[in-house]
Amino acid sequence: MLEVDRIDTYYGEFQALKEVSVNVKEGELVVVFGPNGHGKSTLLKTICGLLTPASGYVKFDGEQINGMPTQKIVGMGMVYIAEDRHLFPDMTVLENLKLGAYSPHARPKEAENLDYVFQLFPRLKDWRKRNASTLSGGEARMLAIGRGLMSAARFLAIDEPSLGLAPMVRRDVFRTIKEINETGISVLMVEQSVVQISEMADRTYLMEDGRIVFEGSKDEALKDEHVKEVFLGI
Repeated sequence: MLEVDRIDTYYGEFQALKEVSVNVKEGELVVVFGPNGHGKSTLLKTICGLLTPASGYVKFDGEQINGMPTQKIVGMGMVYIAEDRHLFPDMTVLENLKLGAYSPHARPKEAENLDYVFQLFPRLKDWRKRNASTLSGGEARMLAIGRGLMSAARFLAIDEPSLGLAPMVRRDVFRTIKEINETGISVLMVEQSVVQISEMADRTYLMEDGRIVFEGSKDEALKDEHVKEVFLGI
C-alpha cells in the first residue's frame, strides 16, 4: 500500500532523512520508534506531501505521490494527524469534525463517518457543541483522530499520539488506534515508547540520526539487543 524508497529530505542544508525506506501493507499497523529530533516527524511529513524529498520516492497504491499536492494525497485516502493536533480552538467539536470531510470524496460519507466517530469516541458526541479550546490533551487527541477519520481515510499517518498524555489516557488512545486498524484502515504511527505499543504493532522500525537502523516484527524488536538498550534500558 505504502512504499517509501531511499528518500533523503533536507531542511535547508541540514539533512534530516538519509536513504530511508519504509513500507506498510494494506491493513497493517506499523510503528516507527526513535529518540526525539531524529527524523520521525519529518518522515511522516515527507510521506504526506508536506515536505518534498530531494531523492528517492514515495508510492501509495502503486502511484508515486512525492511532489503531489497535499490535498490530492488526502483525496487518495491518506491523512496526516499531527503531533500538535492543529485544531481550530474557537470552533466547536462538531465544526472541527466536519472540516475533516471537506474533500469531494468524503462529503457523501459525512453522516456515516460522523456516526462512526461518535461511536468510537462517545465523549465527542456529548461535547459536540463545546469549543475545541476547552478540551483536555487526551480529548483533543481524540478530536484530531476523529477529524482524520471524517476524511474517509484508508491510511492514517499518526505523529506521537501519546505525547503529553497521562498513562491511563495514553492506553485508551492506543487501544482506540488498534480498534481503528482492525476495521481495515492501515496505520503508520510514530512513537517513542516501544514498551507500551510493541504488542499492537505488526512491524516496527527504529530510526536514529535520520536513518532506519532496525526493521522487524514486534517479537524481533523486543529481542533485539540495540532496541532493548535504547528503549528498555537493558
